[in-house]
Amino acid sequence: MRKLILRPQLRVLLATLLLTLGLSAPVAYGEELGKAEAEQQAAAAQTLTWTAGDPIDRYLSAPTTAVAGATTIVFENSTATGNTTGMPHTLTFDIADPEYNNDVPLNILANPNDDQGGRHTAEVVLTPGRYLYHCTIPGHGTMQGILVVTEGGGEDTTAPVTSAKVDGTKNADGAYVGQATVTVNAEDEVGGSGVDKVEFAVGDAGEWQPYTGPVVVNTVGDHKIRYRAADKAGNVAAEKSESFKVVAPDTGDTTAPETSAAVTGEQNDQGQYVGMATVTVSATDAGSGVNTTEYAIGADGAWQPYTAPVMFHDPGTYKVRYRATDRAGNAAAEKSVDFTLVAAPVEDTTPPEVTAKVEGNRNSDGAYVGQAKVTLTATDDDSGVDKVEYSLDGAPYVTYTQPLILDRFGRHTVAYRATDKAGNGSEAQQVAFTVVEGGGPEAPNCPEFDERETVFVGAVNSGVPNRMTKARCTIGELIEDERSWSSHALFLKHVDTIRDRVVAEGVISGREGRLIYQAAKDSGIGTPGNTTGYTPLFDGSERSFNKWQHVGGGSFGLNPDGTMTSGTSKAGLGMLWFPERKYGDFSLKLQWRDDAPVNGNANSGVFVRFPNVHDHPEESRPEWVAIKYGHEVQVFDRPDGDMYKTGSIYGFDRVGLAGAGVTPKGTWNDYEIQVVDQHYKIFRNGVLINEFDNTGGQVFEPPRSDDPGTDGRRYASGYIGLQVHGVTDVVSYRDIRIKEL
Repeated sequence: MRKLILRPQLRVLLATLLLTLGLSAPVAYGEELGKAEAEQQAAAAQTLTWTAGDPIDRYLSAPTTAVAGATTIVFENSTATGNTTGMPHTLTFDIADPEYNNDVPLNILANPNDDQGGRHTAEVVLTPGRYLYHCTIPGHGTMQGILVVTEGGGEDTTAPVTSAKVDGTKNADGAYVGQATVTVNAEDEVGGSGVDKVEFAVGDAGEWQPYTGPVVVNTVGDHKIRYRAADKAGNVAAEKSESFKVVAPDTGDTTAPETSAAVTGEQNDQGQYVGMATVTVSATDAGSGVNTTEYAIGADGAWQPYTAPVMFHDPGTYKVRYRATDRAGNAAAEKSVDFTLVAAPVEDTTPPEVTAKVEGNRNSDGAYVGQAKVTLTATDDDSGVDKVEYSLDGAPYVTYTQPLILDRFGRHTVAYRATDKAGNGSEAQQVAFTVVEGGGPEAPNCPEFDERETVFVGAVNSGVPNRMTKARCTIGELIEDERSWSSHALFLKHVDTIRDRVVAEGVISGREGRLIYQAAKDSGIGTPGNTTGYTPLFDGSERSFNKWQHVGGGSFGLNPDGTMTSGTSKAGLGMLWFPERKYGDFSLKLQWRDDAPVNGNANSGVFVRFPNVHDHPEESRPEWVAIKYGHEVQVFDRPDGDMYKTGSIYGFDRVGLAGAGVTPKGTWNDYEIQVVDQHYKIFRNGVLINEFDNTGGQVFEPPRSDDPGTDGRRYASGYIGLQVHGVTDVVSYRDIRIKEL
């Protein structure tokens, strides 16, 4: 007999009812009532504590179970709990996953340097079920766990009670005629955690499967159905079973089933199956119906039930026998199929071998004078070379068709790779060298630098290859789409002149010229509202780099080639920001490159629309002003780690790896962030990878002291910044420019 356990609330109600009727509760019950009240008081005084320290992949301690009711949550990430780095952590209860309770929207940020010394408390009310908690700080995705909450009265340690019932029409011998139906029932004790799952299995060796409704058994013969259940606290009931027999109804059927078999798979010219063969057996019966289908391998192989097509992988000669019986006991005659299986040809898994040769006149320093010629050669002894590709100075990879002539003075890097016809790709290699003046043609004076694979006019991709012209500048460099144009008509006239010239040179076809002109018309360059062009914020010079200001941990360094790189000399989380002015609606363009070591994270981001970091003295670390009050546009291409990949609005709108437009490590990427009102567009290499409306709450000015991140509020204007995430999270930036919209 199951024990009835009254909840404390019901006990109080029962005592009140007895008093109303002029009765008194027995002394034993009064003792029970006092115990229940004590349990309630204990539940109300419940305190649950989480601690964190230096590790970024786990909490140092966390509770696993609790009882329902008022609860004090303590989250401590302090020097006392072992945090020696000042790294912040959060304790966040997930309210978005429907598999868990979503009635406690808890989000506590703690670090040893905050005004609480890293120890924070919160008062909440827990309800029975499961809560999923985790850390929301970037790079801490594995700090998570589950809290199981039961009804008051202590931890649930009692498994569910299970039973089963077999229904159907029986004959005089107790066998079920035609079919039997098995119904399984499971209940958890009152006040327990509740039934989580019920499972059943067929026979002694059958696999467990979810029980979702009564199980109908109509195969003639002896049967066993096993069953079990588990509650939400993890208690599993002992396995039980029901055994019974099913017999066929008397239909007068005297005809055996019809059987057939088919062998499928790839065959060679001799009719042999290559690599794999599949045998599919079929049986039909128009009378009482098919009861069993069996197969055996070889002349002496044992019979076994046929439940699905049988696959063969080992080379050899095979005979597969098969047969069937119907529900009336009629057996079909044994039949067989014969076939031969041979091994598949050895798969080509070896990538091509590719080499680079640099030729030209060199001076005493080893630099090439005037120009250098780069020739790529690839060989493959198996399926053959399919294509060879190269990347010049970090630009996207393009197909190699002829030797490269490089006459631009300065340092150059050519990365190269090859792919064979079986799809095997070689690892990228690179060769670096310097071209200097003297003894050769002068370097071209191109209006802009643009070595993208296709011709872009503004943000519009024409789709036309960005080929080199006779002026030794690319088509995109001649178009000058980032120059200030006083009118759209003047810009179109300029593009028309460039188009006519490169068509006459044979660089592009007339059709490609029309595509470029149409892209120029669609770009809107020179129209009202699009007349100012882009203003450089960082042009590679020391003067422009010094206009930026660093706060927090980490560092950014200026490189001799006019780029700047994060995280190379100092550990910690920090930011480089441009304090000269705030921006409202804008288009921000820049180029970034993943320069992390092989095992590095290459984690960074672009902060926009955050207030002056020095106007929030309540923040112990000024770099957190951008995180809490602005939006971070993520830069993170790794398949593991943080769920927010490149193009994500961190914490608000997630882009997965498939939509991030990932390019190989070491490749320069064009990044454009367009912000108009509260509508954000993120472009990577000319492709829109994210679009986000900040509709979580009101937009406000001027700055407030409270944290707007809790309800989605963000500023209508603010500053621009770049994140440094850590000493191995190396990302380089160049050519940062902005246009107000």
